[in-house]
Amino acid sequence: MIVGLGAEDALTTTISERTEQIEGDILVAWASRAAESKGRERAEGRDPLRTCYQRDRDRVLHCKAFRRLKHKTQVFIAPIGDHYTVRLTHTLEVAQVARTIARALRLNEDLTEAIALGHDLGHTPYGHVGEDVLSRLLGRGFKHAEQSLRVVEVLEYGGRGLNLTWEVRDGIVGHSWSQPPPGTLEAWIVRFADRIAYLNHDLADGIRAGLITKDDIPAEVSDVLGRSHAERINKLVMGVVEASAGTAVVQMAPEPLRAMEALRRFMFDHVYLAPLTSADRDQASEVIESLFRHYTANPDALPSEYNSIPGDGPTRVADYVAGMTDGYALRRYQELAG
Repeated sequence: MIVGLGAEDALTTTISERTEQIEGDILVAWASRAAESKGRERAEGRDPLRTCYQRDRDRVLHCKAFRRLKHKTQVFIAPIGDHYTVRLTHTLEVAQVARTIARALRLNEDLTEAIALGHDLGHTPYGHVGEDVLSRLLGRGFKHAEQSLRVVEVLEYGGRGLNLTWEVRDGIVGHSWSQPPPGTLEAWIVRFADRIAYLNHDLADGIRAGLITKDDIPAEVSDVLGRSHAERINKLVMGVVEASAGTAVVQMAPEPLRAMEALRRFMFDHVYLAPLTSADRDQASEVIESLFRHYTANPDALPSEYNSIPGDGPTRVADYVAGMTDGYALRRYQELAG
């Protein structure tokens, strides 16, 4: 019982505190604990039910950028069929893989899930095609990991952002292997989970699209990871768990790591940069470039909320275009083109 509160308030207040106590009891010494978080940029009072990482997870889940992921390309642009991966299903698969690893290693599952759910919020329409076009037009690298951080720090809630904890923000921007190493082991889990998830579901989509067959998968991949979707994911997850258990490092065992790298090379050669998808990539590039040039020349056409967002004109235009779904970007392009 907490002095000064009614019985009902005292009961609910102790729930988040009890969760923190449980974390202290069951998590390994090198795990991130909610009670030891570096906190938020704007201080907030304790939630009676949820720890700070649980609140962050819920904020990401309920934000507008998360909802738009269901209409954003993963790899295949406007595929014919209901079973292709989109950015939202990719995000959910990353969260599932990451939570499994975090639980096995007795690291903080809530923090891991919050990072995983937020890691791709800044992705452009048409996947990495949009990212490449905006990089060229801005004259600097437009990286989806950095844009995901900008979404949660600035773009959501009319410039106020989601006010997430330091650990979640660090993990979101640090999930990409092109970024500096993140500061928590939970973020390292998301790094591995992201690659495990996208390589396997993109492989399945490549087969579904007829770009490759199961027989095309290199033996150095199949002999180590197995020949089914489930086997490959299980081998890679176990590769992380077995190599990391009992240590203060998240890593993957050498043999599955080499197989994963071989699978990634195969995917770039036969799926991601396949000639059969070049026409779709060219059309997507035309859409993104036309929209960027239109709004740069006509900044008054931007929605009013973008006028108060920090950054120069091209940055705000990139914010708006990057936030579009594939379908909305195409509709705006068609409207502008008459």
